[in-house]
Amino acid sequence: MAIQWYPGHMHKASKEIKEILPQVDLIIEVLDARIPFSSQNPMLAEIRKDKPCIKLLNKFDLADVSLTERWQQYFEQQSHTKTLTMVAQQYDGIADLLTLCRNMVPAKAEAGRPINTMIMGIPNVGKSTLINSLAGRQIAKTGNEPAITKMQQRIRLEQGVVLHDTPGVLWPNLENPHGGYRLAVTGAIKETAIDNDDIALYAVEYLMKAYPAQLKERFGLSELSEHALENMETIGTKRGCLRSGGRVDLDRAAKIILTELRAGMLGRITMETPEMIEAEWQQVLVAREEKAAKKAARKNNRKKR
Repeated sequence: MAIQWYPGHMHKASKEIKEILPQVDLIIEVLDARIPFSSQNPMLAEIRKDKPCIKLLNKFDLADVSLTERWQQYFEQQSHTKTLTMVAQQYDGIADLLTLCRNMVPAKAEAGRPINTMIMGIPNVGKSTLINSLAGRQIAKTGNEPAITKMQQRIRLEQGVVLHDTPGVLWPNLENPHGGYRLAVTGAIKETAIDNDDIALYAVEYLMKAYPAQLKERFGLSELSEHALENMETIGTKRGCLRSGGRVDLDRAAKIILTELRAGMLGRITMETPEMIEAEWQQVLVAREEKAAKKAARKNNRKKR
């Protein structure tokens, strides 16, 4: 299933981001530590160029610690990029973040001039919660539902840092299908745009390989089947998700799996590794080339007619 979700206000926000970026000294991108790569906005990589960037890996308390460290090393190999981990609801690293902002734009900091930063993040990544922590007051609307923020705003922080907020932006074409699934598993895409049983099946398949012990322990499974669907049905049976005739209600079972996974009830889990992403993006590049070749062939055929 191809997962796409791109409300109209996101298209407007993307245009506004491109317009304001030349005035920005530093970008702060909030990521989901459980899906550090998939929660990036590829548009940012294209338009940022050499502008300094701080990547904040939020929901660190839900993510695999060792994999988070590997992702930080991966990101910091990029030019002018630093990373920090955080839990936005109880963030106590505000001073460290503001100091890092100043260190990454030393000329402006030493001259006592305002440092213009832009904060970006996909829906439901915790950006608004972080902004409220930074500002020390409730100025950004928060909630568990994706796409709460719909307007840009500017906030003056301490140490001469000015924060330009933007709505949570996804992108119109999720080229890597795995990335789309991971965004859905972690709650970045509204449930109205996805099929829960399909998303939960994807999550179970991954957990069977990467975190089998945690999957068995949480749902009381003595053994795992080789087939994700059979494991989902067993979980549904154990949790009483039954229809008449003893059939498993897969949608109810899926909602239980996704809710408990998102809440961290299965333990600290990261849904992707740098090696996985490298392999997947090789497939994306091949698909791009095939698409371009088909487009060129259609164009040539039209000319011949």
